[in-house]
Amino acid sequence: MKLSASRRAIVLLPILLGIIAFFIVVGPRALNPMNIAWLGDGDPATHYLGWTFFRHSPWTFPLGLNPSYGLELGNAVIFSDSNPLFALIFKPFSALLPEPFQYLGLWLLTCMILQSWFAWKLMGLATQSVALRLLGAGLFLFVPAMIVRMGVHLSLAGHFLILAALYLSLRPFTQKRTLAWGALLAATALVHAYLLAMVALIWIADLAAKALQRRLTAGRALGEFLGLFLLVSLCCWQAGYFSVGDSGLALMGYGLYRANVLTFIDPGVWSYTLRDMPGVLGDGDGFAFLGLGGIFLGICALLLLLQGATDLRTKVRRYPMLLLALLCLAIFAFSNNIGIGAFELQIPLPDAVVAVATVFRGSGRMIWPAMYMAMFVIVYAVIRGYPSRMALLLLSIALVIQVADTRAGWAVSRGFFMTSPAPKWNTPLVDPFWQQAAKHYQNVRWIRPQNYSPRWMTLADYASTYRLGTDAIYLGRVSTVAVDAAQAKADSAVASGNYAPDTLYVLDDRALLQAALSLHRDSDVLTRIDGFNVLAPGWKHCKDCPPLEASDPLKLIPELKQGERVVFNVASPAAAYLGKGWSLNEPWGTWSEGAESQIVLRPNSRVRSLLLETTALLAPNHTEQSLEIFVNDVRVLSTRLVKPEQNRINIELPADVQQLVERQGVMRIQFKYANAISPGELGMSNDSRKLAMGLQALTVN
Repeated sequence: MKLSASRRAIVLLPILLGIIAFFIVVGPRALNPMNIAWLGDGDPATHYLGWTFFRHSPWTFPLGLNPSYGLELGNAVIFSDSNPLFALIFKPFSALLPEPFQYLGLWLLTCMILQSWFAWKLMGLATQSVALRLLGAGLFLFVPAMIVRMGVHLSLAGHFLILAALYLSLRPFTQKRTLAWGALLAATALVHAYLLAMVALIWIADLAAKALQRRLTAGRALGEFLGLFLLVSLCCWQAGYFSVGDSGLALMGYGLYRANVLTFIDPGVWSYTLRDMPGVLGDGDGFAFLGLGGIFLGICALLLLLQGATDLRTKVRRYPMLLLALLCLAIFAFSNNIGIGAFELQIPLPDAVVAVATVFRGSGRMIWPAMYMAMFVIVYAVIRGYPSRMALLLLSIALVIQVADTRAGWAVSRGFFMTSPAPKWNTPLVDPFWQQAAKHYQNVRWIRPQNYSPRWMTLADYASTYRLGTDAIYLGRVSTVAVDAAQAKADSAVASGNYAPDTLYVLDDRALLQAALSLHRDSDVLTRIDGFNVLAPGWKHCKDCPPLEASDPLKLIPELKQGERVVFNVASPAAAYLGKGWSLNEPWGTWSEGAESQIVLRPNSRVRSLLLETTALLAPNHTEQSLEIFVNDVRVLSTRLVKPEQNRINIELPADVQQLVERQGVMRIQFKYANAISPGELGMSNDSRKLAMGLQALTVN
């Protein structure tokens, strides 16, 4: 009984170590399930919001679908990175949980405890010394690559899943391997796709190794592969991985968000002692600094290796398949744009290969298994190569250095986690209208709909508070087909003035210009509330809705003074005059996009002429851009742009057009382009936008 009690106490040590590390790095406030203050920005905000919509939505099949968060753009809880594993555990108890409720602090505590536990198990493969195992586990708890994710991509803090996979690959053979791997793969599939890719490749390498070593028969190995493949597929299906088509995965990023070859020794801002090394654009996603303590032990291990004082080389030869898997992950992490410090080497790849690789566009993350194996090999070499007392001293020094020096980074994270607790976020939506509108409408939409739309968080928080559906979202993947369809539907609604009666609309400035012209004034209200352009369909016919003091909607269109020259660069307020058919503003101006575009403004006096300053997209095989200009649907000019720069287009308006503009109180300048073309078609770049005219400035006289 005494021996049993002693063993139980020893087992509790790594758990206690993980808890201590959690309170050092994160602190207690994140554990308060009603404290969401620390989740009120960027990625953590969508992690939390995805869960709040999911918990209040009816059950679906597959289970992980989350239709209220995104409406037509929505997909599943996996793509808001809301940790389907915990979401599916807590959703059945949603009615019993407080409001608000977040489990993300509990998830981080779980990550710390299991990181410590599996590091302890790994250390057990090197030594039976409790002290050495604890010191080694401590080093794994203060790996910057894990901690840095805890404040940004919370699900990706589950690095313990990688340690578990390495442990299952390195431990002695057991007949229960299929059960262990099955549990690990299923859990990983319900946490994050990137972690699943790493763990799955390590499992396949281990399965191949055991089959080649004849520890598994061919039949049993095939059975395990098929069985666990089906299990993982089932988990992915239920988590919602397949709710987005291929079009939603074809995104840019592979070759940019990669790991630098020097990432193991590049501290970034995670060291008081070492300086940040020059790097290349995008290599922060593959951040895998070992820590100053890890580098110190690495030097100690290198001395042993040079002296031939360890059995490391013999051990390494036993795991060729595992090392091959780690090498493949590392090569993928470095990508075809290899960064070595500030030097970059690009290796061309076929477009088809890049398209497949882009599914995991943040390829730099795939360096993590190699990082943890490097850490384990270093600690293993020190433990096996030095006398026990010396190894104990070296690991103690390394852990102190690791904790103290990486505080340069985790102290910043702790400040984020320990922000003043609050059960709700500050919101600019303070007018009583919003509460009344929530009683009248079932959805709130942003026009023009898109993933990561401006002010998405404010509107999603509002929709979550009042249990409305919304397309104001931030998701990891969204179908481009769904976005195109939603935007076409929104454009049609704005052009016709016919909106869904059960939906409140919030419009960006460009949509506002169109909506003000097509508004059904007898029933709908278009106004500005708390700085938002709000369109409330049917509000005037609603008996229970309080009246809104809505002025003439045309007054919402920005006014332009006579003789004022306005520029259309990225910092100019003149962007508010741009209606449909324009790209995002750039430092020099803005490109037209598509076959037509429009400027809408409200002149403060009679307009007699216009002066446009433009560029044009021209090339040796495309020497002109045809241009027709209309003012309030009356054609006033037909011309050709034959110079790429410094085009000045002066338009004298006929008297009847001047009167028309004055009578209507608004000026609509429409441009039609007969031969707009993309830079990609001209061989100038990969840009697929149909461009014609670049608008720099406008003067109204």
